[in-house]
Amino acid sequence: MTGRPNSGPILLFRTRLHVPNNLLRRAIRPGSTVALADGAGAPSEVCADLCAAAREAGGVRLITGWLLEPPPGLDFTAFAEVRTFMAGYGTAAGIADGTVQYVPATVSQLPALLAGAWRPDTVVLSARRTSRGLALGSEVSWIATAAANARHCLVEINDDLPDAARPGLVDTEKLTVVGETRRAPINVARARQNEATTRIGAELAELVPAGAAIQFGPGAIGEALVGALNRPVGIDSGIITDAVVDLADRGLLIGQPLGTYLVGSPRLYEWASGREVLDRIEVTHDSSRLSGRDLVAVNTALEIDSLGQINVEAVGTRRISGIGGHADYAISGSRGVHGLSIIALPSVRNGRSTLVDRLSAPVSTPRWAVDVVVTEFGRADLRGLTDNERRTAIGALFPGAI
Repeated sequence: MTGRPNSGPILLFRTRLHVPNNLLRRAIRPGSTVALADGAGAPSEVCADLCAAAREAGGVRLITGWLLEPPPGLDFTAFAEVRTFMAGYGTAAGIADGTVQYVPATVSQLPALLAGAWRPDTVVLSARRTSRGLALGSEVSWIATAAANARHCLVEINDDLPDAARPGLVDTEKLTVVGETRRAPINVARARQNEATTRIGAELAELVPAGAAIQFGPGAIGEALVGALNRPVGIDSGIITDAVVDLADRGLLIGQPLGTYLVGSPRLYEWASGREVLDRIEVTHDSSRLSGRDLVAVNTALEIDSLGQINVEAVGTRRISGIGGHADYAISGSRGVHGLSIIALPSVRNGRSTLVDRLSAPVSTPRWAVDVVVTEFGRADLRGLTDNERRTAIGALFPGAI
């Protein structure tokens, strides 16, 4: 914190790698909790200093989220404890060797965690200069909420981030600048289509009425859906991808999309800059707001069982991902009077049926939040069905499974 009202952020840049500057030393205290921002524009150059300060202080706990790849210089062993709500990706190695602990939580639960059990003393985030002052860039995610609860907000300036967040999401008077970099957001390659995903996309497009608000995640299923759409839709999604730009280019995007992460290519980041398409998770993942606008939520799964229970977290003993916003959007879609919660997945992945007798992990999304299941063999509308009827309807989409 600056300690001086109306003075703006303090500027202090690193001069020696791996040696924490004085502001980091003061903020990272023994036994404190640090929240590290995630997403495509996660802090990078300051991570080595953060780890050095944590080692020096001792007993420091790190909270982080969806790290698309390991940030340069981030050493999980510098912390007494590391916890994340998003397994896999940049935390995969740490989870595998036990230095990172995965905590099952939905995105909509994070504000409560960050005000209670995970309340941070210090937040480390990325921001860019704008005409309005420092602002978040390619993600707002949970970090805006963490910053509101923290005593110290340490900033790595990165002017290569897009100016895509709604203004006023962080209190600039709390920001202390401890580093600067010029690093473009991570370039995430688009998923390749195959015959199965193309057929799934065609099935999905038939379920989306003109003017609907749709939600979908990154990957082949979302890409296939957008490729098959021929009617205008709005976007109300946790993650905004290149597929949204495709809709805009084809004249099928209604209004301004809403999300909390940008994840894609330089084309996406350039398109989003100046559009203010990102907001905090209290808005994007608010089930009352989402169900009130009759959302069509399209999500995938690692596994589904014969009742329609969903696993998005692990296959066998390998952690792949976290619950994220999967359950939030599925529940919201199922609650809308004209909404819909769809689970779309190929019947086989890596030679293994995605329909299983017993899920490899605890249930990520409950069966009652799944309205329709889609595979390359068609779709099953589960609304109003008994468990026995659901078994029959789902089984027909997976020839030869179980």
